[in-house]
Amino acid sequence: MGETNESSTDETLQRSKPFSFVLCIQHFLFTFIMKIARVIFIIIYGKKGHSMSAITEPLLLESATSLAEKIRTKQLSSVKVLEAFIRRVEEVNPMFNCVVDKRFDEALKAAAEADALVASGAYTTEELLRVKPFLGVPISTKDCIAVKDFLYTAGLYARKGVRAKEDSDAMGLMRKAGAIPFCLTNVSEMCMWWESSNTLHGRTRNPYDTNRIVGGSSGGEGCIQSLAASPFGLGSDIGGSIRMPSFFTGTFGHKPSKNIVSNKGQFPMPFSSEQDSFLGIGPMCRYAVDLKPILKVISGERSNLLNLDEPVDLKKLKYYYQESDGGSRLVSPVDEDLTYSLRKVVEYLQGSTGISATKIQLDSFKQSAAIWFANMKDDSGHGFGHQLANLNGDINPIKELLKFCVGQSKHTFIGLITALVDDAQTPFGSPKYHHLVKKRNDLRSELQDLLGENGVLIYPTHPTVAPYHNEPLVRPLNFSYTGIINVLGFPATAVPLGLGAEGLPLGVQVIANFNKDRLCLAVAEELEKAFGGWVRPEVNI
Repeated sequence: MGETNESSTDETLQRSKPFSFVLCIQHFLFTFIMKIARVIFIIIYGKKGHSMSAITEPLLLESATSLAEKIRTKQLSSVKVLEAFIRRVEEVNPMFNCVVDKRFDEALKAAAEADALVASGAYTTEELLRVKPFLGVPISTKDCIAVKDFLYTAGLYARKGVRAKEDSDAMGLMRKAGAIPFCLTNVSEMCMWWESSNTLHGRTRNPYDTNRIVGGSSGGEGCIQSLAASPFGLGSDIGGSIRMPSFFTGTFGHKPSKNIVSNKGQFPMPFSSEQDSFLGIGPMCRYAVDLKPILKVISGERSNLLNLDEPVDLKKLKYYYQESDGGSRLVSPVDEDLTYSLRKVVEYLQGSTGISATKIQLDSFKQSAAIWFANMKDDSGHGFGHQLANLNGDINPIKELLKFCVGQSKHTFIGLITALVDDAQTPFGSPKYHHLVKKRNDLRSELQDLLGENGVLIYPTHPTVAPYHNEPLVRPLNFSYTGIINVLGFPATAVPLGLGAEGLPLGVQVIANFNKDRLCLAVAEELEKAFGGWVRPEVNI
């Protein structure tokens, strides 16, 4: 028996050597291509583009929570606050292209009504805090979350001119809480890519360097927050669409636990209930203090499941960290700056809490992209080509690519490539599909057991700082650092950690167990105090 096992082991090792050699060659070629591509993009764009204009109005630097308090206590008028943000939008949008629709006149009327309500004395200050916690505060959101009478295109040319007939559930709850929608922000085509650019509204540029991306699909929202042109906003996230833009723009963003915030009014809607659990509408803002009150509002009746008002003792949490996905093929290595900043976070948490953080290496993270793609499949028979057809049949991606080559397609190149790749992914119900679903379930159970009731995982939000425009085309799977968390269903908060060597934002994501969002938010607030949170981009026009 022993001889048989030894012989079998030797054969396995012999078979694995060529396979390992192939992997090494693939890794070498991928790394080489990445370096060549970076040189090409530097030649095309130059090392540094423009950054945002100076902030001269102090109230633009206030948190949404602070603005709300000053409005209800008559220290500020809602009209004055809104006018300041309108001026800021008009100042910065020509260069950064984050806003795609605005209804300033209607917003100003609502602001005047908010001021009149405060002046009437119909509610005490305490009552206003309870029933309308964001009374009079302007709010923005991305162009795929319905806001009555605003554009509702999801960046799809075929939806040009389409407007929402009613608010999404999340925006309806924010409006009920007193917030005033005043502008709409840019997205990627049908919200399915991590650069916010489309043939309808164009490309959004990074406030720290106009040559860099803002992420997607909530890229316009991340941009407007970083520019201090909106007090706070809503994004949606099915593969990192809140956390990547927040990371690239140096702001805060939170993807809630699965099935907590209603997705009704998001376009396109997921085709299955499981896909719906992967999608999360959540807050995006400059200050961590705003995350919890926004989440409390938009989670509605499910807010009680999160126990957001329950105090969090940081010294009683268990801290885990993982520095990379373990070396996934076709995924960039983690930047040295990002690894260093993650280690500084661990060092700080250990010093401030007196608790040792545990370094882990979950091997399944190496398959994050494959797991995400497989778990996004469903039995509807519809793929991304159906979405690009505005849910009316399917486009022919080959035909559209030929039209694109002669400037006749209304779709983006990456949208068409995504449709082709989607068709080639693991089929729903196949043995490989079931294998990858099991991988997800096993990883989910492993993380649930690890995190328990009071554990958090510190993990990179993305392996690199904000790439150049179009550079994601040669790094398409880098989104996997965030995407894996969506199919697992855990809450995660993107936390900024200052700027790196390239003058671009650094950060991490903080992950907790189901419905333990308050742990992520508490750690985010602590890290903001320690590392400074959002950093105003250097003025370089």
